[in-house]
Amino acid sequence: MIKKLSTAIRDLTRNSAISFVVLFGFVSLFADMTYEGARSIMGPYLKLLGGSAAAVGFVAGFGELVGYGFRIVTGYLADRTKRYWLLTFMGYAINLLAVPFLALTGNWIAASVLLVVERFGKSIRTPARDAMLSYARTTVGSGWTYGLHEAMDQVGAVLGPVIVAGVLFYKSGDFRLAFAVLLIPALVSLALVLAGRFLYPNPGDLEVNRLEVHTKGLGRGYWLYLAGVGLIAVGFADFPLIAYHFQSEGLFTESSIPLLYAAAMAVDALSALFFGWLYDRIGVKSLIPAAIISSCFAPLVFLGGMAAAWAGVIAWGIGMGWQESIMRSVISDMAPHGRRASAFGIFNAGYGIMWFAGSWALGALYDLSVMRGLSLSVLALASVAVQLAAVPVYAYISGSGRRE
Repeated sequence: MIKKLSTAIRDLTRNSAISFVVLFGFVSLFADMTYEGARSIMGPYLKLLGGSAAAVGFVAGFGELVGYGFRIVTGYLADRTKRYWLLTFMGYAINLLAVPFLALTGNWIAASVLLVVERFGKSIRTPARDAMLSYARTTVGSGWTYGLHEAMDQVGAVLGPVIVAGVLFYKSGDFRLAFAVLLIPALVSLALVLAGRFLYPNPGDLEVNRLEVHTKGLGRGYWLYLAGVGLIAVGFADFPLIAYHFQSEGLFTESSIPLLYAAAMAVDALSALFFGWLYDRIGVKSLIPAAIISSCFAPLVFLGGMAAAWAGVIAWGIGMGWQESIMRSVISDMAPHGRRASAFGIFNAGYGIMWFAGSWALGALYDLSVMRGLSLSVLALASVAVQLAAVPVYAYISGSGRRE
């Protein structure tokens, strides 16, 4: 009788954990429909308003710096106050409502400010949300928890750019209308966050068989892992720069560029599920093939024609998928319960700083190459080399068992 009761409780907890992950999956689905729809056209939009490639690279990178860097503070606040739901809702509100305001901008500086505000909102809600998701991992699995969440997240990232592409096609490049339409999924996402707060007021109850770990720090493996992730961030170009290149070279029309982004997000979803599954089976070793595959995007995107560009977008989507899923899985397994939001915050801040540096540098390399009539091969080579430098770091971590 006791065994049956224990099994029933465990099954109930697992079902609740899965439902919680799915609920947040829908929150992210509509959120991504909003801001990824906007991001799919930010490069061409900033170019239309007078921004240069360096400006696009700087703005995209600075937005990521704000979006990731401020998570040190919000992660600490989440662990300190335990107000996970409040920080999550505030962050989503700022993150999503900045997008429709882009419809009111008239110059690239104002649009850039809103892009940074949108990323700032994401910095507020992400550590608290990821910490809440981590409570479900003990019954669902770390890789599957974040892989499933990322896959659902990317369904929205596919639908958003498709909606935007449709608006631009039928309304002859009306960017402002495209941004205004994105208010609808933004409001749906916020409503779902409120529903989650009502249904799961204490997400920590989803975590079972928890062993409390008392530690003075996050451990050497954590910092080595952060160094490897930083190398990936430096070499991984943001999509606005890729879209800027596509438009500058005339490879794709304004209305078709969002469709490429949608395709990348679809690949992202499949990549997240696959690498999440792989991580639950082989651990950190799963990062090695992921990094090698995604590093191929730069030469394909910046040096080839239309067919190569499509292949590069697919490789870029694979890179986004594993970065948004198993990167978080590793942190959730490394960090102790009481410091999980802080661990996510520090990790994301380091990632954001390196992303900013890389985005700005790649944008500057692009402008320099164009001005001097040079090939973009230096940019592509730099991107590949820096990303592949992370592979030995991952191999060392997985070989030495440094996950504590």
